[in-house]
Amino acid sequence: MGANPALRRRATPAQVLALGFAGLILMGTILLSLPFASSGERISLIDALFTATSAVCVTGLTVRDTSTFFSLPGQLIILFLIQVGGLGYMTMASLIALLLGRRITLRERLILREALQQMTMEGLIRFLKRILWITLAVEGFATLVLTLRFLPHQPWPRSLLLGLFHSISAFCNAGFSLFPHNLQGFVADPVVNLTIATNIVLGGIGYHCLADLFQHSHFPSGNRHLALHTKLALGVTALLLALGTASFFFLERSNPQTLGSLPLPTQIMASFFQAVTPRTAGFNTIPLGALTPPCLFFILLLMFIGASPGGTGGGIKTTTFATLVLSTWSTLRGRREVNLFHRQLPSESIHKAFVVCFLALALVLIASLLLLITEGQPFLSLLFEEVSAFGTVGLSVGAANSPCSLSSTFSPMGKGLIILTMFAGRLGPVTIGSAFLSQPIEPRFRYPEEGLLIG
Repeated sequence: MGANPALRRRATPAQVLALGFAGLILMGTILLSLPFASSGERISLIDALFTATSAVCVTGLTVRDTSTFFSLPGQLIILFLIQVGGLGYMTMASLIALLLGRRITLRERLILREALQQMTMEGLIRFLKRILWITLAVEGFATLVLTLRFLPHQPWPRSLLLGLFHSISAFCNAGFSLFPHNLQGFVADPVVNLTIATNIVLGGIGYHCLADLFQHSHFPSGNRHLALHTKLALGVTALLLALGTASFFFLERSNPQTLGSLPLPTQIMASFFQAVTPRTAGFNTIPLGALTPPCLFFILLLMFIGASPGGTGGGIKTTTFATLVLSTWSTLRGRREVNLFHRQLPSESIHKAFVVCFLALALVLIASLLLLITEGQPFLSLLFEEVSAFGTVGLSVGAANSPCSLSSTFSPMGKGLIILTMFAGRLGPVTIGSAFLSQPIEPRFRYPEEGLLIG
């Protein structure tokens, strides 16, 4: 089931996950480097690696135009990498094992729990099966809707490919598109906008929320309460979507290159869509390179927060952001505990939230500094690209006279930095850190405490 069994016994769960994703990226790089994957010239090794990483890490940043540079086999390889990367290496391997009737060992369950971000191993296989059915149901329905929408303008095989590709890309929060200018040609199309946006939100809130909502709907009213995680993830998601839509609308409504030239209903729909996509799915219906600096910076903040845990998105996650805000508010009020929905948040969760945020900021700032040194591009554009890579979003101000991301203009060093950022963003800063550090050893003694001035 993936890596060598002897290696899995020696490696920690975090190391197995990192090696699994690295193996998928290597496989994708080799496949995309083969002649049949391109429609014309051969792709360079660094660009093949970049594209494979972007697909496996469900980011969507491109250095080659997916719609024209890659042949049909190449596009299908990218689609396969997106699906496997969205579900996760261990999730996909475990599902295949279950379909083949193979038992999943305790060691594999421990790794799977890490991959799915489950607190316990109770009901793990049942949850895994639920993931499969949720994925098939959401992607299948969206494929049908989008295929029917494209059918009047394309032959049915092409319409089916477009529907399937964009459905999977949206649910996995990948942002890859088979249209040269992403979805800019559908800015006024409610079917495409709402279908893609729904898939993005469902994939971004996470399987934990979807499974909890499903279970809640099957219980008589009042007999089962939603989990605290579900309430918080849904609440923060709704708040960020509302705030994002309003902010985008008011910041861009007078910009003739984006919303200014559109009728009011289309302006509202485009604002909502662009508030959804920073939740780590890099689709766009308006040219991002024409956005005003305040709007770019606001989208950058949304990308840094990202989606919810246990889903297909990246970023520091909605619950992490909420925990930071709630903990800060409690500290300012002079309270030691953090309470929410008549529950107290564990100190371990609060500590982990600050660690995740610190590591994420450190990664983004150091990589942005290195990009400023190697690439010499405007600071905001480079920071936007770097945060997009970390949040596995895929939004970009773009390259001049090209449908590709700004990364397509980078040197091999710059592309390498973005590749490493996408990899770290998909696995998460804590998982990456755990993969490179040995297992913690419980100390046999404790040192005496001494106060420290903070702030």
